[in-house]
Parts: sequence; C-alpha cells; structure tokens
Amino acid sequence: MIVEIDFNSEEALYLQLRNQIILGIATAKFQEGDTLPSVRQLAEDIGINMHTVNKAYTVLKQEGFLKVDRRKGAVIALDLDKLRTLEEMDEELRVILAKAICKGISREEVHQMIEEIYEEYGGA
Repeated sequence: MIVEIDFNSEEALYLQLRNQIILGIATAKFQEGDTLPSVRQLAEDIGINMHTVNKAYTVLKQEGFLKVDRRKGAVIALDLDKLRTLEEMDEELRVILAKAICKGISREEVHQMIEEIYEEYGGA
C-alpha cells in the first residue's frame, strides 16, 4: 500500500492517512472487500505511531469507508447511505465555497474544478 505522508504539513497525520485512503477508493486503487494492512504494519511501513493509524481507521469506520473484521482486520466496506453522504457534503462544501467567495474565486472556476476532479475519479 502506497501512502504519501507529508511530515511538514500542518494537517494532522491521521487526517492525511484518512484522505489518502479515501482518494485510493475514489481512484479504484482500493476496491470493496480489499484488506488494509494491520495498524502495526502500516505504522511501521510509513514510520508513524500505531495510535495515529488506529485513529485514521476509526474515523474511516465511522464515516462508512471501512469495517473491522476480527479475522481479516480493516476491510474496505463502503456505506452507501447516499442521503447521509449528501448531508455531509453539503456541510463541507458550504465552508469550502465560503472560502472561495472570500478569495474572489468565481462560480465558473469552482464548476471547472469540480468537473476536472469528478472526471479524474471516474465520475459519470
């Protein structure tokens, strides 16, 4: 599993790890049913504390991206609760769009960026 962690970033390590896994799912690097490395193994591989990996896995589980199987460990298991996901996206996008407006980013620039990202992840 290839995960890129920026130790100089101000973003928390567990969030970087969480985001990398979500991006991996979106780009089909990880599929439904894929097993992720154990907490200990992944921590060792990328040189971070086990508690950091555990926190990332816990957040991913809460967000409906993972389930923990006693025999297999952390497994990609997508929670397809579309309504809940749309509500979460609405909350997050409101803040992102407010920042964009404050910085003078146009509606057209936002739409173009969304189209590019959506296509990059294979969206229809």
